[in-house]
Amino acid sequence: MLTLQKFFANNKRTIVIGMTVFVAAALLLQYAFGLGFISNWLYGAVGVIGLVPLIIKAINSLKFKVVSIELLVSVAVIGALIIGEFSEAGIVTWLFLLGEVIEDATLAKTRSAIKELTELAPQTAWRVESPTDRNAEEVDVDEIDEDDYLLVKTGSQVPVDGRIVFGDGHLDEASVTGEPLPRHKSAEGSDEVFAGTNLTDGTIVVQATKVGEDTVFGKILELVEEAEDSKTGAQRFIDRFSKYYTPVVLLIALIVGIVTQDVRLAITILVLGCPGALVIGVPVSNVAGIGLGARHGVLAKGAQMLQSLSEVDTVVFDKTGTLTTGHPAVVHAQTLSEDVLAWHLAASAERESSHPLAAAIVEYARTTHSIDIANLPAVSETHVIAGKGIVASVEGHHVAIGNEALLAAENIALTTGDNDTNEWKHQGLSLVYVAVDGQLRIIAGIGDALHPTTITALSQLRERGIKHLVMLSGDGQATVDAIAGELGLDEAHGGLLPQDKADFIKQLQTQGRKVAFVGDGINDSPALVAADLGIAMGNGTATAVEISDVVLLNSDISKLPTAYSIARSTVANTRENIGIALATVLFLFIGLFAGFIYMASGMLVHEASILIVVVNALRLLRKKLDGGQVRKN
Repeated sequence: MLTLQKFFANNKRTIVIGMTVFVAAALLLQYAFGLGFISNWLYGAVGVIGLVPLIIKAINSLKFKVVSIELLVSVAVIGALIIGEFSEAGIVTWLFLLGEVIEDATLAKTRSAIKELTELAPQTAWRVESPTDRNAEEVDVDEIDEDDYLLVKTGSQVPVDGRIVFGDGHLDEASVTGEPLPRHKSAEGSDEVFAGTNLTDGTIVVQATKVGEDTVFGKILELVEEAEDSKTGAQRFIDRFSKYYTPVVLLIALIVGIVTQDVRLAITILVLGCPGALVIGVPVSNVAGIGLGARHGVLAKGAQMLQSLSEVDTVVFDKTGTLTTGHPAVVHAQTLSEDVLAWHLAASAERESSHPLAAAIVEYARTTHSIDIANLPAVSETHVIAGKGIVASVEGHHVAIGNEALLAAENIALTTGDNDTNEWKHQGLSLVYVAVDGQLRIIAGIGDALHPTTITALSQLRERGIKHLVMLSGDGQATVDAIAGELGLDEAHGGLLPQDKADFIKQLQTQGRKVAFVGDGINDSPALVAADLGIAMGNGTATAVEISDVVLLNSDISKLPTAYSIARSTVANTRENIGIALATVLFLFIGLFAGFIYMASGMLVHEASILIVVVNALRLLRKKLDGGQVRKN
């Protein structure tokens, strides 16, 4: 039976396509050519083919003492075949399996994200005997023990969690903290580093404090795997419904059969009791909602995701790449002279650097001061000073660009009179100073700018009924507070690692909140899967997109209130279809016992109810969105 079960599971879509062809041919032969005996054979073949997977599922459910809807359908189909009602047997099994195929298609989830995360983890490392030793030995990461010394060079990954005991450099920690700006760390401060982060410049020796699965990156992998496994056990509505409905219908049919001695009547009860409109109506509503979302840049990965989104009352945001652009940009700038020559010189010098802050200076010069980047002054000499900045000669001018330490080394005074930059520092911006020929000419505050639509999107979420808006970030608390104040958030917490974000979400859930988390990076993975609903920005990492439940295409945060409205409309439409389906079954039972409904007329009512729920579901696709709010066409 296991082999047969695997065959039907692997070929379900092909089997349903074949059944659809048979049903269409049977209808054509029956009504167009009057060849009822041939159509009965086709209906019977469909019934037998569709019966096999239903029986297998029913038996498997009974092993766990669960009376499933598949058992009801199986008994009804077998009875219909016995008494010669081949069309009813064929149509019932076809509709049931068709509904499963539609739902499976929308609920298909990929686990390739786990593989991608694993591949991103460091595989080897260079081990040395002491902080000053340079005779490094390449070893597998599994061979590293705590307190081992490891040499990390420019462009390499840090293989373990640890502390720097020699050297300094800039580390790209986006894979762990999600922050776009490299952080300068050194042995002087015994700074901590994390496995999976990249050393963009410099050379360091790290003493391991955590290795393997105990590292922050290892915990990300572990949390994602656990949460993925826990989500696969979600039960569909029909399963919960059948827990009570199936035994009741079977019992009624049995009692009626025993009391009346009318086998045909008992089987008719079973056939009419199969909730065909429910089987097809629920997934069609969900598919219509998913289609409406896709049309408006919202990709929901299944029915349960829409249901969960409609119930959300708290939305937690990652900062970088979600509420903000995720790229360093000049947020504020002061030009301490009337001409723009300093910006031409600064852009020329910074174009020679690969540092992210340098790119922000060049882009600001191009967009704000209309400087032609293709025709910048020639740079004759450059010198990068690690941890400080860059010094260059540009058309005879001595240009120094960097932090306060660089200007101090160049003996350039920072006193700027009324040009106070303390507020920029309070906002967590990185200050970049540009000096030309020994004179301070430009001060730029560089940080992660808000998406243009962020403020409007959050306002619309509150209008839709979201009660609590929270931001979590690996960035400093000062930066987080500044952004939270601008956005009017209810809570904002900085300095968090990936597991901290997941723990915070779990804490909200213990308070009875229904939580959605919105993020875009690998570091957001634990939070995405810990939340009741994970929402990824479409231009984020493939891992975040794959393990999330909903994706906002083009990373447009303004699509979030749209997604929420679509989810609520879809759930409402689904409930309407459930009501229609249950009302149909009730009407059929009343009609059967009152004597005005028989198997043939009952199947006609069944098919009519199926048409009604399909048309009702398709109404979703005809609706338009007005400012993120679903409205009728």
